[in-house]
Amino acid sequence: MRRTAPAALLAALALAAPTLAACSSEPAAQPGAAAAEDPYAAAVSDPREDSLYPDVGDPGVDALHYDLDLAWDPDARELAATEVLTFRATTTAESFRLDLGEPLEVTAATLDGEPVDVAREGKDLVVGAPVEADARHELALDYAGTPQPVPAPSARDDIATTGWHTTPTGETWTMQEPYGAYSWYAVNDHPSDKAFYDVAVEVPSPWVGVSNGELVSRTEEAGTTRTQWHLEEPAASYLVTVATGELEVTEEVSAGGTPISYWTPPDLAPRRLANLRVAPDALTWLEERLGPYPFSTLGFVVVDGDSGMETQTMVTLGNDAYTTSEPVVVHEIAHHWYGNQVGPADWSEVWMNEGMTMYLQLAWEAEHGGRPLQEEMDEIAAGDAASRAYAGPPASFDPAAFGDGNIYYLPALMWHELRADLGEDAFWSMVRAWPAARDDVATDREDYWAWLEEETGTELTGFLEAWLLGERTPPVDAAG
Repeated sequence: MRRTAPAALLAALALAAPTLAACSSEPAAQPGAAAAEDPYAAAVSDPREDSLYPDVGDPGVDALHYDLDLAWDPDARELAATEVLTFRATTTAESFRLDLGEPLEVTAATLDGEPVDVAREGKDLVVGAPVEADARHELALDYAGTPQPVPAPSARDDIATTGWHTTPTGETWTMQEPYGAYSWYAVNDHPSDKAFYDVAVEVPSPWVGVSNGELVSRTEEAGTTRTQWHLEEPAASYLVTVATGELEVTEEVSAGGTPISYWTPPDLAPRRLANLRVAPDALTWLEERLGPYPFSTLGFVVVDGDSGMETQTMVTLGNDAYTTSEPVVVHEIAHHWYGNQVGPADWSEVWMNEGMTMYLQLAWEAEHGGRPLQEEMDEIAAGDAASRAYAGPPASFDPAAFGDGNIYYLPALMWHELRADLGEDAFWSMVRAWPAARDDVATDREDYWAWLEEETGTELTGFLEAWLLGERTPPVDAAG
């Protein structure tokens, strides 16, 4: 996700600190894992109730595949959709529930081909049908309405709301971290539950709909453009994107052979498109440190927003100078290893995504004409106490301050300290090995910390607890 530029953010925290203080080893077994011929085996998850946002998501549902057919009418501001969800029940129950925004009305529902009753409890869609633990089912829904974004648990202006956004002229885009996918489809909206996606989008021509993965087809008929997208790797719901509008596509291929596409509005400033096209070189730089890119395609869609998001294989970027800058492009690509290939099973673990990608971004900047990395680290260290006082430690932050600088910069400084302790070879070997060790898995700090100790042969629990859970700044090595 996009974040404020380091110097500005840390200076702001340092100034605000007095006022704010006055105011206030092995991966887990995947249950029900099927035989290798099971096309959804990689999406079998161990869903959890979130420790910070327990009202979103249901651990009783393990989503395996979402098939979404979306038709957007920009004049009426209406979404008409058909959804088929293949899922595994994780418990035996008389009913199950999904998250679905209240403005969307379900007009038809079947479970395994039979009509089924659904009821609304706020944003919860309750399906009144019995399910048995580990059994697989297919839920089909027709629904329609005017999607509305949902309030975000954050003090950041650029993510005041999440989910589906509509511009004054009817274009749409989605960003939904830590939740908000439910604003436009019925979903188990939690990062512990990864699933496959097929998404079709219909919009009036010459507009086009963009989503994740490979563009399977694009057709135009009777004034309507229909695109079909296939995501061949499981994704968490917050990493799914849909954007509609008049978008032009530019295509190229990285040195390693990854197809890259840029979906941009016709009036995008040439400099911003040029910034996006650092992607092939950035991808090569990251592959040298992290290993082969873990997905088959990479894309970018520029929308009328103020933030940016590492949506899987199709990065969503707001149309401003910072969000379309080269450092942000590098940051969001890096998330495809840290966050997308391996991600958090609980939102208290978002530091796992953001700390390493921020460190990689700052390292890239230092090598490409930016400030020396140690100068950046010294500045972060100077602002560490203010950041902890305002938003909390990186792994025990204030739930109302999601996405603040503490989850980005403080873990980045932690990694820099560990790099000095371990040495270059051991540190970068560790950084490279982790995503591949937990490919397509959502995990937690206990698993990560145990793996780090085993991988490095070093006792790290005290170090990690101090940096990630401590209320005070840990000792920092002198600048060098």
